[in-house]
Amino acid sequence: MQSSGEFRGKWALVTGASAGIGVALARELARHGAKLILTARRKERLDGLAAELTAQGAEVRIVVADLTRPAACQAIYDATAGAGLDVEILINNAGLGLYGEFVCGDLEQELSQVRVNCEAVVHLSRLFVPAMVERGRGWVMVVASTASFQPVPFISTYAATKGFDRFFALGLAEEVAPFGVHVTALCPGPTESEFFAVARADRGPAGVAMANRKRQSAEEVARLGLAALARGKRTIVPYFSGRFTALLVRFLPVGLITYFVAKAARPAK
Repeated sequence: MQSSGEFRGKWALVTGASAGIGVALARELARHGAKLILTARRKERLDGLAAELTAQGAEVRIVVADLTRPAACQAIYDATAGAGLDVEILINNAGLGLYGEFVCGDLEQELSQVRVNCEAVVHLSRLFVPAMVERGRGWVMVVASTASFQPVPFISTYAATKGFDRFFALGLAEEVAPFGVHVTALCPGPTESEFFAVARADRGPAGVAMANRKRQSAEEVARLGLAALARGKRTIVPYFSGRFTALLVRFLPVGLITYFVAKAARPAK
């Protein structure tokens, strides 16, 4: 399958659809004729996006859910596939980060990263992928990060969860490929979104420098990511310097990489 036109008329579930890349992915899917199920915590934002896409002719439903809560994934499934909707496209986009020294970080925020970035991805995939396998068709995107290619001090938990996401996507892709199901790990770098504010990446000179790096538009990330998903590409790094970095770290000692990343990213005292 070579064209995202294949998405036309199919139900696509997008998590984290209230901001950033999630909004852009929803808009791009709608542009290609998909029917949208939007889920996130903030109902007012989902309502606004749903109204926008409906005005453009898309069929849209919303499911308000907080993926830090254990029951959220099952609630999303019950409101969609459990209610008779054939979800053929699953976009695991929701994610959290936290910048700063791990020993000083908010414990709940650290654990929430694991719940949303890892547990929810596995749970939702386990709920929705079996039906894709059974029907012999489906698409799954897992939004990872260029942080998934190496340890990243001062966003240690986030980078580790994104490494999990990327490897989970690659393993699942191999398992389900014989059944006509495509799985893609989308690995963006700095992107125009709320991520840096939510991750508190504006604390100290290093954090400000990280937050102020040139960012790719969420629209471009979404367009390239969905094109890769349509082609059945298993990993997509949607910008050149990210692809170069992902290649480079394969040949450098991990301790050396970690040392220099820590030196550049260390928060000011």
